[in-house]
Amino acid sequence: MSNSNYPDNYAKEVQEQEQALEAIRHKLALLPDLPGCYLMKNKNGTIIYVGKAKILKNRVRSYFTGSHDGKTQRLVSEIRDFEYIVTGSNMEALILECNLIKTHSPRYNVLLKDDKTYPYIKITNEPHPRLEVTRRILKDKAKYFGPYPNAYAAQQTKKLLDRMYPLRKCNVMPKEVCLYYHMGQCLAPCVKEVSQQTYDEMIQEIVSFLNGGHEEIKQELQRKMEEAAEELYFERAKELRDQIRSIDALMEKQKITMNDARNRDVFGFTVDKGWMCVQILYVRQGKMIERHASVFPFYGEAYGDFLSYVTQYYSDNPALPQEILLPDMKPVQQEQQTEEQVEEQVNEASDEGEELLDAESGAAALQNWLNVKALVPKRGLKRQMTQMAIDNARVALDEKFRLIERNEERTSRAAENLGVALGLTDLSRIEAFDNSNIQGTNPVSAMVVFIDGKPAKKEYRKYKIRTVQGSDDVETMREVVRRRYERVLKENLPLPDLIVMDGGKGQMAAAKDVLENELGLFIPVCGLVKDTKHKTAQLIIGDPPEP
Repeated sequence: MSNSNYPDNYAKEVQEQEQALEAIRHKLALLPDLPGCYLMKNKNGTIIYVGKAKILKNRVRSYFTGSHDGKTQRLVSEIRDFEYIVTGSNMEALILECNLIKTHSPRYNVLLKDDKTYPYIKITNEPHPRLEVTRRILKDKAKYFGPYPNAYAAQQTKKLLDRMYPLRKCNVMPKEVCLYYHMGQCLAPCVKEVSQQTYDEMIQEIVSFLNGGHEEIKQELQRKMEEAAEELYFERAKELRDQIRSIDALMEKQKITMNDARNRDVFGFTVDKGWMCVQILYVRQGKMIERHASVFPFYGEAYGDFLSYVTQYYSDNPALPQEILLPDMKPVQQEQQTEEQVEEQVNEASDEGEELLDAESGAAALQNWLNVKALVPKRGLKRQMTQMAIDNARVALDEKFRLIERNEERTSRAAENLGVALGLTDLSRIEAFDNSNIQGTNPVSAMVVFIDGKPAKKEYRKYKIRTVQGSDDVETMREVVRRRYERVLKENLPLPDLIVMDGGKGQMAAAKDVLENELGLFIPVCGLVKDTKHKTAQLIIGDPPEP
C-alpha cells in the first residue's frame, strides 16, 4: 500500500493542532469567574462536547493542563476551539447544558436513550377526564403516576380505580349510555351534565390514592361499608368490602422498603474503565417497585456527567416523584477509589485550580428547577437506599462488562484498527456505497454509514439513478458521489473520514475525480474488490491503488 501522502497530511494536521492550541490559550485568559456552559469543537467546527461549570475559567482550563485518563485524552486531542455561555446560576447552567446536548447530540456527551419504557397511569386533561395506562409521557398537562413494574400491575391498579371512581371509560363520547353506567362505573357525561366540582373531587381522591393515600381511602370505604350495612344495603356493602380487599391485595404485592408512603426516585452510579452505570430505584407509596440501569461510556468528570444524565432524564418527564435522592461523591469514585485517594484527588485539583462539582449544589439546582425535594442523604435509611442503588449499579456494570468490551472490540476498536491499517489518524465516520441493477435495468445505489464502527441506520440513503442507462458501475458511482457530497456541502453536513466503494480501481478513480476536481474535497477513498467467487477478497487504497 502506498502511504506517500500520509506523512505530509500528518505533519499538516500537527501544525494545525498547534495553531489551534495557541488560539485556545489566548481565549483561556479571557474566561470569566462565573457559572455557565462551554462547547468544545473539533477541526470541522462540529460541537463534540458540552459541559457545565460553577466557574468557567477553572473548568475549561483544566482540559488543557495536567494529565487525563485515556478517554478524556481522546476528547481533548480533538478539541480545536471552544465557546462558552455565561449563566446567572448553577441551575441555569444545568438546564442550558441539557438543552444544548439535545440540540447538538455531541459525540462525547452522555446521551439519554429510551431503551426501556415503563407503564404509567394517566389522568387525561379533558373536559370529561379518563384513566388510561400508557408508556408514552407527553407534555399535555395530564397527570402521570408511576412507573409501575409491569403493565399487569398498572392495569390492576386502573381496574380497581375504575370500580371505585365512575370516570368515563370510552375514548370517543357515545350518543347513549353504555354498560358501565348501568354498573355504576360511569356518570354518563354523554347524556347527563356532570359538574366540574364532581370531577375535581374524584380526581383529588384518585391523586391521593396514587400518591400513597390509600389508607385514608380505605378508611372512607370502611365508613361507607358500615353505613350501607346499617341501612341494610348488603349488596352495596359487599361491593365496598371487595374494594377494600382489592386495595389490601394490591399493596401487599409490593416490597416495603421505606417507613413512609412518599414517591421517590433513588439514584446511584458507578464508573470503571471509562464506563458509567446509572441505577434508578423507583419507590412508589413507600415501596420499591422497579429498578432501571443504563450503561454508557463517559468522557468528562464523573459526577458532572452523572448530573447531565439525571437532568436529561427529567427534562421530558412530567411524572415527577415527591422526592429525589442522589448519591454523595465519595462512594462512587472512578475505579472504586478509597477515601484517601479521593482526598488526594481533591487536593491536587485544588492546587491546579480545577473545579470539582459537588453533590449538594447539583441537588440544589435540580430542586430549584423541578420544584421537587432533592437530597444527598448522609445517614439513615435514605443513605442506605442510595447505597443500594450504587451497589446495584456496580453489579450491573460488572455483569455487562464482558458484553460491552466484546461489542467495543467489534465496533469502535475495529474502526480504530482499520484506521491504523490505512494510515489514517481518525476514522470516526465511514460512508460506503454500493450499486445494483436488475440484469442491466433499474439501476439503484445505496449508502450506509458507520459512526465509531456502529451502523448509523438513520443516515442510510438509497439513490435512484437519473443519468445512467444500463449497468455502468463507474458512471453510476460518479453520479451518486456527486449528488451525495454536493448535498453535504450545501447543507453543511458532517464529512466522512473515509469513503468505501464496493468496487475496484474504476469506481475509486471516478469517486476521487468528482470529489477532488469538481467539489474540492480531499477525503480518503478505498475500494472493496471481489474474487472469482464474487466474495470480497481485498481492500485497496492509495494512488495508485494497492491492496
